[in-house]
Amino acid sequence: MSSAIVLEGVTKTFGRKVAVNDLDLDVPAGAIYGFIGPNGAGKTTAIRMIMSIIFADSGDISVLGNASALEAKDRIGYLPEERGIYKKMRVGSYLQYIGALKGLPSSGLREKVRHWLSRVGLAEVERKKCEELSKGMQQKVQLLASILHEPDLLILDEPFSGLDPVNMRMLRELIVEQNRRGATIIFSTHVMPQAEQLCDHIVMINEGQKVLDDTLASIRAQYDPRSLLFEPLDPEADITRLRSLSGICDVTRANGVYEISLEEGTEPSRAMALLAAAMPAARIELHRPSLEDIFIQIVMSSSESGQTRAADLRAALRGHESMPEESR
Repeated sequence: MSSAIVLEGVTKTFGRKVAVNDLDLDVPAGAIYGFIGPNGAGKTTAIRMIMSIIFADSGDISVLGNASALEAKDRIGYLPEERGIYKKMRVGSYLQYIGALKGLPSSGLREKVRHWLSRVGLAEVERKKCEELSKGMQQKVQLLASILHEPDLLILDEPFSGLDPVNMRMLRELIVEQNRRGATIIFSTHVMPQAEQLCDHIVMINEGQKVLDDTLASIRAQYDPRSLLFEPLDPEADITRLRSLSGICDVTRANGVYEISLEEGTEPSRAMALLAAAMPAARIELHRPSLEDIFIQIVMSSSESGQTRAADLRAALRGHESMPEESR
């Protein structure tokens, strides 16, 4: 399979801050890749280097078989983290202008723009000025500008930021549709559940370092579930005896459900059978670690100082911390 993007030993610094450190990456054509990590991890810096907006201090980058994204600009769609739009232009004219810049023929372009506006529920705003739209509407217009020309490579930087659940679903559907058409998709996000729903390959980045680069299926297989969720049929049941069952090392309760931690080497299916035999259950299921859990586990295990705290990492992943612009 050919590669849409290749990075070899790419490093970028801002003063004394190392934003991206010795990054290697190989994105096959047709894949959906997710760059995940907390704000300030280096995701946006990596994307800007791929897009030739900024340039690496060292290393090599290939985009769609070219030494620079500038040589393939009409084959690329890009939604940057910092949204930008020609506010004084009318929506329809703006999208037609962007389409023309991307090489679309003028014949049928207006009808194409109207089709896409209708598709995302913005048919009525064609004659409005961009500045008259809400931020969410403006974001959808910018998304249309990135896919109007049906690019071979679509790069989306924090595309879900600021969207309500309905528009998040719409965006996911559009991303999947573009991928089925044949486009390679790269998007960055600190909202890891979005990556779990969409991606077939995950690249985890923390403090400029790539800490994981694998398929979602392989990640899930590698990080086997080490706990079960158990809900007794009788909410008042005494679960003390569950702690003494073979292979169980801990039982904790949260929101009426018990999390059963398993000893190393214990087969989850065997533990589930023992639990079912010991107490009538309304529910027993594997508690698979989320990408957030896996990310925190990796970072905690590799922390040399020992001062990295899981609570701080979770807060950063959920957008509760801000970082200087140059570190993004």
